[in-house]
Amino acid sequence: MNQEPKKTLNIESNLSRRDAIKLIGISPVAAMVIANGSMSSEAEAATDVKGKIVIIGAGAGGIMAMAHLKSKISNPDITIIAPNETHLYQPGQVFIATGVYQTEDIIMNNNDFIPSDVNWIKDEVKNIDADSNKITLRNGEDVSYDYLVIATGAACNYDWIEGLKKEDIGTNGLSSVYLSDFEKGTADGGSTSWTWLKDITKEIESGKKPRVIFTQPRTAIKCGGAPQKMLCLCADYLKQKKLHTEMIFTTAGGKLFSLKNIADELQKAQDSYEGMSTKFKHNLIKVDVKNKKATFHYIYEHKDEWGIESMEEEVVLDYDYLHIVPPMSPVEAVRESNLVWEEGPEKGWLEVDKFTLQHRRYKNIFGIGDVCGIPMGKTGGSARHHAPIVAKNIISVMGNKPLEEKFDGYTVCPLKPRYGEIIMAEFGYDGPMPSIPFWKDISVPRYSWWVFDVYMLKHMYKHLMMRGLM
Repeated sequence: MNQEPKKTLNIESNLSRRDAIKLIGISPVAAMVIANGSMSSEAEAATDVKGKIVIIGAGAGGIMAMAHLKSKISNPDITIIAPNETHLYQPGQVFIATGVYQTEDIIMNNNDFIPSDVNWIKDEVKNIDADSNKITLRNGEDVSYDYLVIATGAACNYDWIEGLKKEDIGTNGLSSVYLSDFEKGTADGGSTSWTWLKDITKEIESGKKPRVIFTQPRTAIKCGGAPQKMLCLCADYLKQKKLHTEMIFTTAGGKLFSLKNIADELQKAQDSYEGMSTKFKHNLIKVDVKNKKATFHYIYEHKDEWGIESMEEEVVLDYDYLHIVPPMSPVEAVRESNLVWEEGPEKGWLEVDKFTLQHRRYKNIFGIGDVCGIPMGKTGGSARHHAPIVAKNIISVMGNKPLEEKFDGYTVCPLKPRYGEIIMAEFGYDGPMPSIPFWKDISVPRYSWWVFDVYMLKHMYKHLMMRGLM
C-alpha cells in the first residue's frame, strides 16, 4: 500500500503537540524508524584501547561521535573542541520560518550532552597540522592528538556573493533560513524568514504582486532540499490565505532532485501553485541590495547546424523579496588545511573514503557529517549513520585491526511540498533506502511523515540520537 488518504493541515490546526506526541508514540511509523535506526537491544562490551581522541565540533556529528566512542571504549580519553554551549536543532529552522515552531523549540544546551569526564575546550580551531598531530586554537594554544574526528559542519559564505554581507540578511527584502551563529547560539534564520514571509503576505493583501525569488547555489549545501521546502511552504502559506504572487526558484542545478520520481513529484507541487516557475542552471553571483537586483551566472547549451555549444551569460533579475541559500564550504581551518580534496566533484571538502569515512592520506583522522567530501550525506540523518561507523573504525585503527564498518551513503531529505505532507526521500549509494519497508515508493507525500517530523523527530534527536542510542 503506497498511497494514503489525502489530508489537509492548516497551520492553525487544533491538534496539540501533546496529543500529536501521544499519537505518534503508538504509531508504527515511529516504531519502525526506531527499529531501523541502529538501536541495539544489547549493550556492546566496551573495548580496552588507548589513545587521545580529539573531536572538533559540537554540532550533531561531533556530539554523536563522542557519545558512540564513550559507549564503546572503556576509560576513553576524549577531548572535544567547540566554542558553543548552545546547540541548535537545525532542521527546525524551516518550521520556524513557516510558523510551525517557535525559536525556543530548537534551542538545546550542549552541557546536557557533553559529560564531565570529557575534556571540553571552549574555543575555535585556527589551524590543523596533520603531519604533527597537532591543532592550534584561536587563543594560540596547541592541542595534540593521537586520533582526530573532524565534525565542523558546513560554513555559510554569504560574502562569496558579490555585494552581499551576512548583515544584509533581514533587510531590504532579503532572508535566509540558514542564518545562524553557532558560537553565540543564535538561530536567526527561522525567525528572520518568518517575519519576511509575513511581510510578503501583508504586501499581497494590500493589492500588490511582489516578485519573490528563492535561490540554490552551485556548491553542495547542508540539507539540499531546504531551498525547495522554503519555496513550497511559503507558497502554501499564501495559498491557504487565498493569496498568490510571482515566485521564481533559481537553481544552479539542472533538475529539481537527483531521483526522477521525486523530481516529478516536486514538479507537481510547483504546478499546483499559481505564479511559480523554475530557472535551472542559474547560480546567484551578485546582489545589488539597494536596488533589489540579483545577478545569476547562467549556463546553457546552444544548438545549431554545427553542433551543440555550451554557452554562458549573466542574467539580472529584479526582485522584491529574495531568499538566499549561500554557497557553502568547510570552515576556514579545514578549508585552508591540506586535508581537503584538491580536485574532483568533492573539491574543497574533507578528503575521506566514502565508505569508511577515514581520511585517505592520514589514517588517524576521520570525518563525520556535512564536512565530509563524499557523494551524498550532508544531512543530520547521514551523521546519525556516520557516528557508529566512525566510532567502530577508530577503535579498529587503535587496535591495529582492519576497518570493517562501511557507510552505505544513507541520506534523508524530508521534502515538504505543502503543509501536512512530507516526501521522505531516503536513499543511499545504491538507490532508495526506505525506513518503512512497505512504503517502497519514497516519492509519495504522506501526512504520517509530517506528524512524525514535526512532533516526534526532535525528541528522538535529543533523547536518543545525541546520546548514541540510535
